[in-house]
Amino acid sequence: MSAAKTNSGRFFEDYRLGEVIEHAVPRTVQGGERALYHMLYPARHALHSSDAFAKDCGLAESPLDDMIAFHIVFGKSVPDISLNAVANLGYAECRWLASVWPGDTIRSSSEVIGLKQNSNGKSGVLYVRTTGTNQHGAVVMQFVRWVMVRKGDLDAPAPETVIPELVGAVDASDLAIPQGLDFTGYDFTLAGEPHRLGDYTVGEIIDHVDGVTLTEAEHMLATRLWQNTAKVHFDVTSRPDGQRLIYGGHVMSLARALTFNGLANAQVMVAINAGAHANPCFAGDTVRVWSEVLDVAQTDAPGVGAVRLRLVATKGGAVGALRGEDGKYLPDVLLDLDYWALMPT
Repeated sequence: MSAAKTNSGRFFEDYRLGEVIEHAVPRTVQGGERALYHMLYPARHALHSSDAFAKDCGLAESPLDDMIAFHIVFGKSVPDISLNAVANLGYAECRWLASVWPGDTIRSSSEVIGLKQNSNGKSGVLYVRTTGTNQHGAVVMQFVRWVMVRKGDLDAPAPETVIPELVGAVDASDLAIPQGLDFTGYDFTLAGEPHRLGDYTVGEIIDHVDGVTLTEAEHMLATRLWQNTAKVHFDVTSRPDGQRLIYGGHVMSLARALTFNGLANAQVMVAINAGAHANPCFAGDTVRVWSEVLDVAQTDAPGVGAVRLRLVATKGGAVGALRGEDGKYLPDVLLDLDYWALMPT
């Protein structure tokens, strides 16, 4: 009998601290990704919708949505990092470092920076720093994520526990501004709202009003689009409850798109300071979102400011409600995302 040629994926005991994993299958992106993205999510930010608008903002054309870059870089890593995951847990130190344009080819690699076996001995938490590059070798984005991964051999010894020290937030001075971006001639009418950076105050909470009820079909189409092969998103036998877990990135993109009503001028995502998938999400859940303004900052780019936002997605929770008296996330909270975006001053 010949040796097995199929890949069942890595388990927790298969990772070694410091190893760098080059992920397979680079992907060339075109305008089709934009069209499919706008079909799956109510994404309407003008800079990512219109070449003419982008040119008026100093760019050569409209770049692909920032979350498209995230999904592709993330999706490349799944077969090596989270094929046997229980759940993706959180993010930190995420920065978009270069725009992704139609015609770019994206690949990714991950470095193992932390390991911690869970007390039940059946799984562990894996920390990786994933880097996405284009065909020129330029880094387009980088992020840390941690994921709970099953053990394949329950008798395998636990590794030495190493939990990486991560910065609490990306400093505004370290944000990468797209080359040439200029908001001095910004057209607020075409963008959809009149609100500029100075109209937002720290501590302000914005109810984005709209909601979307999730279906099985759309989340599986989206997850396949990003070539994410994690079993929990497709195979109902992968979870004890017999449900397909909705890819957390799908919730992120949906939530970000829903912020258009109230944050239409937060055009470019440039960093994620922290993120947590607070509770599992399934088909039938109706996602609603609210944002809290955490900080505002100026940048060196003409007319361009930065706003730091907490984006919270819920399946019916009250606006502004996040944690209970015990400090744990409320059961209706799906996503808690702290990010920086660029908007006109």
